[in-house]
Amino acid sequence: MDTDETPQAELLRLRSSIDNLDAALVHLLAERFKCTSQVGRLKAAAGFPPADLDREERQIARLRRLSEESGLDPVFAEKVLGVIIAEVIRNHEAFANEA
Repeated sequence: MDTDETPQAELLRLRSSIDNLDAALVHLLAERFKCTSQVGRLKAAAGFPPADLDREERQIARLRRLSEESGLDPVFAEKVLGVIIAEVIRNHEAFANEA
């Protein structure tokens, strides 16, 4: 805490930073899903399966390494990626069903 800052002021400053980071996360997820939607449409048009287990394993391993390097709990990061991957596969299956 800055010596000139009251605990209440610091709390407000930190919460403002958290709000900005949350907004950035939402925007990044939206961009990610725009890309994965394009992948899903391409897979559906080409007759590829919605899921790619080899890629998922590589991505999970990569994310675990990045998490460890960044000081983020890799188990938590893997849980988050698991939720994202499950939603991506669900979307890819929907594109495949439309094709």
